Amino acid sequence: MKEIVKKVKTLKPFDVDKVTIKKDHYFRNAYIIDLPLDSMPDHVWQDIFEQKWKSSRHLWDRKLFVIGDKLRLVTTADEFGDKLDWVERVIKETNKGIDEHNLMVRKEEEIRTKEELEKQKIWEEKSKMEMMRDTLRKRCI
Repeated sequence: MKEIVKKVKTLKPFDVDKVTIKKDHYFRNAYIIDLPLDSMPDHVWQDIFEQKWKSSRHLWDRKLFVIGDKLRLVTTADEFGDKLDWVERVIKETNKGIDEHNLMVRKEEEIRTKEELEKQKIWEEKSKMEMMRDTLRKRCI
């Protein structure tokens, strides 16, 4: 059964001095920056996030990862500002995807509730009819 999923955003405000920034050993001129999120995203949010950034026109060499309650970004100093804007757009699109997911979950729940109510009404009707049959049986003996 699908569940309602919480949106996730970058943590604002946050202590810039506590953000981890270190040199990347694999990409020349690149840095690894851990951007804090306001909460730890669940697997649904992460799946939608991955779909959104991978389908972005600015794929940025696939250097963006969710690690716990942080986004790990690998970038050069020159591209950092542009990548921050891109990350915010991807998060915004992800949260739109979460809205769509949650709407679908609510609709499915409404359908399930209606079906259960219908089954209950049918059962109650059958129960009433059976009670009436029992009354008839008792009187006909």
